[in-house]
Amino acid sequence: MKDDYDRTESPTQVGPDSSGDLGSSERRPVLVALGGELLATPIPLERPEVTLGRALDADVRLNDAKVSRLHACISTEVNQNSGATVFKIKDLKSTNGTLVNGRAVSEAVLNHGDKILIGDNLFRFELLDEIDRAFQQQIQRLIGHDELTGLLTSKSFFSELRREAARAEEVSQPFCVLMMDLDHFKAVNDNYGHLVGNQTLQQVGAIIKAALRSGDVAARFGGEEFAACLLDADYLQGLVAAERVRRGVEEAVFSGSAEAHPAAPRFKLTVSIGVACFPDDAGDPIRLVELADSALYRAKRNGRNVTCAYRHSLALNEGPLRPRRD
Repeated sequence: MKDDYDRTESPTQVGPDSSGDLGSSERRPVLVALGGELLATPIPLERPEVTLGRALDADVRLNDAKVSRLHACISTEVNQNSGATVFKIKDLKSTNGTLVNGRAVSEAVLNHGDKILIGDNLFRFELLDEIDRAFQQQIQRLIGHDELTGLLTSKSFFSELRREAARAEEVSQPFCVLMMDLDHFKAVNDNYGHLVGNQTLQQVGAIIKAALRSGDVAARFGGEEFAACLLDADYLQGLVAAERVRRGVEEAVFSGSAEAHPAAPRFKLTVSIGVACFPDDAGDPIRLVELADSALYRAKRNGRNVTCAYRHSLALNEGPLRPRRD
């Protein structure tokens, strides 16, 4: 690899005598993902060293076959004489190399705006102040989250699911996927209008989120269909969580008016849920969603407002509930 360390331009320096003073302007180093699964995600670089790679113990995990287990690291160094901070990237003898501004490097000083390619993941190195960081986080949220419910979009959900599948396989832990669909939701829009329908979907999203653990992830797939990934959960634990969601929706009372009005009509809803478990049902995350979806349609055929496991026999054979890690 050609070393790009000796650039002609001055490296980005942050210190008391520079315009990038962390103390005065609070400009902080981040990587902003321009492509790949982490699109628009700002990744802080405030540790002395941040490693990027496919391994479970990498600080920034990249679920990409072209990325080595420990691919590269970004370090922060302070000049003892000037007090200025310099940021450097170092390739950790990766298989496919690390590119900075299109050039393969073994080590390089990073400047504001530099573009870094690791596998299929493209990042831009930036120094952002508080306003910039808030803006970048808002952009990431708009891209990765459903505007109506605040849950993940289906694209973001699949990205999280692929990451979890890689992690679960490495540490030999199960996880479950839930596919959920509101029963007869068309009647809500027909009877009360789309504003009430949207309000109802927001409430259902909140019910789903409240029923899951903080480490679990939930998504809206569009329309009245939702999904969730339950970390470190076997079949029985997946069914218990699914039942919490089902009962939460069943017990909720929804308003037939988009405005808070005491005389507004009230209505009830139910949800059907399908559950599939890794690795019992499938090792591929996309296939796992398909199997959970198949279990969901079985729940619909069984009369709705029920939870179905893809392989009910496995769920029945599970022992007592085991503790789930935080």
